[in-house]
Amino acid sequence: MTVVRHDQEITQNQQVSRGLHRWVYFAMVGLAACYALSAWIGFAGGYDEYLLFVVTAFIVMAVALPAIAGHVWRHHRIGRPSKPKTFPDWIAGEFDTGEHPVKASTATIEILLPLAAVAFGMTAFAILALIES
Repeated sequence: MTVVRHDQEITQNQQVSRGLHRWVYFAMVGLAACYALSAWIGFAGGYDEYLLFVVTAFIVMAVALPAIAGHVWRHHRIGRPSKPKTFPDWIAGEFDTGEHPVKASTATIEILLPLAAVAFGMTAFAILALIES
């Protein structure tokens, strides 16, 4: 059986997920922690540490608020709870973007790539700051 959605056929045996796997969220949290830790390692030790506290608070809030909202949504949604998929099963399926489904692996890369660029860029700046001092 096939379903037509936005001019694209989707077979019923394909796995189309509407949410990210928890390991993707863990990767996001890890990249945010890498960003904050790199900022502290590279730029702490002067009179500007209060700015690092402010930046760290923004990063913590940017991670904590969606995590709290997701936790509340998971425990209070109406409908039958679905069995969590393993990461290999999830990544082999498709991810619903709202417009049309894309491969879950492509969606994961597109979501994590900007975060990784910022985190690793801050790590490079921190290494350069340590070399300079």
